[in-house]
Amino acid sequence: MADFIEHFSIIPDPRIERCKKYNLIEILFLCMAAVVCGASGWEEIEDFGRAREAWLRQYLPYANGIPSHDTIARVMSRLNPQALQSSFAAWMQDVVTMTDRSVVAIDGKTLRRSFKAGDRRSAIHMVNAWASANNMVLGQLKVDGKTNEIKAIPELLSILSVKGCIITIDAMGCQTKIADQIVLQKADYVIGLKDNQPELSRGTRELFNLSPEELELEEASYQETTKDHGRIETRICRHIGIDKQWLPESERWPAMKSVIEIKSAREVIGGATTEETRYYISSLKVNAKEAFNAVKRHWTVENSLHWSLDMSFREDECRIRRDNGAEFFAVMRRLSMNVIKKDTSKKAGIHRKRRMAALNPDYAMHLLGQFQTV
Repeated sequence: MADFIEHFSIIPDPRIERCKKYNLIEILFLCMAAVVCGASGWEEIEDFGRAREAWLRQYLPYANGIPSHDTIARVMSRLNPQALQSSFAAWMQDVVTMTDRSVVAIDGKTLRRSFKAGDRRSAIHMVNAWASANNMVLGQLKVDGKTNEIKAIPELLSILSVKGCIITIDAMGCQTKIADQIVLQKADYVIGLKDNQPELSRGTRELFNLSPEELELEEASYQETTKDHGRIETRICRHIGIDKQWLPESERWPAMKSVIEIKSAREVIGGATTEETRYYISSLKVNAKEAFNAVKRHWTVENSLHWSLDMSFREDECRIRRDNGAEFFAVMRRLSMNVIKKDTSKKAGIHRKRRMAALNPDYAMHLLGQFQTV
């Protein structure tokens, strides 16, 4: 894990000199390895360290042994969050290969048990950058609440290397500042459109209501039908190029080249049919299949990221709240998920792989040794 050690060794140690009995990178590596192997709290990290002390020494000296869970909690909860997030993003940037036109979905998730009623502290909200093709989190950032995602998204983007990628964001991120930053970082965007941008939303709907004869703009369409779990779902994507004459509000969005409409019809076999229409703005040139695939990959955030964090890591049940402890554990869970999802040597879910790593030190070593600088 030389790459992990190199990137995370630069995080400032919050302790005064006389309190540095245990090396910071040793505690960080212990936490990461323990969470990979199923630990979900400070005591379990200590238990893992004492059981695997000799194994851990294959990576780092641990000259003073394994710290107590109180020491682990005190030190990790005081780490600088920005430094922790930057080290995570830098490590992922070095070890994950992002191909041109990769889709990076930006989406938030609330840690529901991280609130503290006595201190009137609300549950923390993490904004994640999810590389759908790689099945990995590239970075994340804590915000005070879902409404503050607008401020956090540009900050998160600034620590990521997204050149050549397609950034997808839901309607909350439909802001000119965010769109401009994405283009400034030499990426494209597909952003959900709702009534938080009323003029743009109304103009886009009117555009798609025009008949083909009335519409004098470049247009493409793509359709996909799937049958699964007792239902048939048909999605039709229309992708229209725009200009100021047809959509005057687009003047506020210099890099915007097109708008997208996706109509979904879901038929339960033997039952009712439900329909839904969604709209998006984009800097992409007209290509309905590419636009549809970008939106489709954004939808994987719920099942591949949020569901995994809740079901395999029990994130919503975690009650760690001390100082920056909740944010630290959120980072460790995402880091561990990246390590586990990268493994293709065994056909098993995340929960089972964590148990296997806890029981088999060789498998744990395999998981931790997968990442190499590219």
